[in-house]
Amino acid sequence: MSSNSPKFNLQKMTRRSVIGLASIGVPCVIWASGIEPNLLSITRKHLFLPRWPKSLDGFRIAQITDVHYRPGTDEELVAKLRKAVEAEKPDCITITGDFVINDPSSLPEFARAFKGISAPHGIFASPGNHDRWHCTVSNLKKELESIGISYLQNNGTNINIKGEKFFINGLDSVWGGLPAPNRAWNGHQKDTPVISMVHEPDFFDELRSAKPLDLQLSGHTHGGQCRLPLVNYTPAKVKFGRNYIYGHFEDNNSQLFVGRGIGTVGIRVRFACRPELVILTLRST
Repeated sequence: MSSNSPKFNLQKMTRRSVIGLASIGVPCVIWASGIEPNLLSITRKHLFLPRWPKSLDGFRIAQITDVHYRPGTDEELVAKLRKAVEAEKPDCITITGDFVINDPSSLPEFARAFKGISAPHGIFASPGNHDRWHCTVSNLKKELESIGISYLQNNGTNINIKGEKFFINGLDSVWGGLPAPNRAWNGHQKDTPVISMVHEPDFFDELRSAKPLDLQLSGHTHGGQCRLPLVNYTPAKVKFGRNYIYGHFEDNNSQLFVGRGIGTVGIRVRFACRPELVILTLRST
């Protein structure tokens, strides 16, 4: 058979294609599994809230979400996170759910890893679907409050600063629990700005229609966890996180920020979607 036959050329091209794909794929796998999951990034953004008090202009919130703490694996990443939070000096810290993956015994480990973290106006946390699937409410409340984190599940509190007030609350997980906005807004005073922690971002449409809402903080999607570079496409989407996958969204006077999160689910991989600490500076208009 001639060396120029179509069959020979096809085999040659196929071998080259396999080699070419391997030369691209292997480094990508190494990067996604061994490097990027530990590369913490910091996103800083200014949000202009129409009802935010002028005297609190510049108030800074750190948002941490989806830690999915894995003892024995995530210590380096959490150490980076703690150092970054301390350097940013936020006025308050929010943790919007999914402290664990599927092992409730990792919740005390999560608490030990975060012990000592602080902010002048408090640390607040609401549950994610994994927390509600695998942990009891009493354990969530006990472990988090033991290290000074206020656990908000369908309840809220007023924060008074410089004679001004805003209301922060947390809802139960949409997927793993039962969100109750009426209970979560109990104690809210009319015309007081509201910051609401809701793990699943797609609840934004329902919530902003039902309650006064200035800013919703969410996670759940991990920003897609693995994205296609350049086109910035997310192949995988999660229930209750299909409409708002990552970033800042506005609708009339209500705003939503969805963080990429810290940890991972399934195989510990991230690609073009680094772990993220969010620092939001709230501005009055």
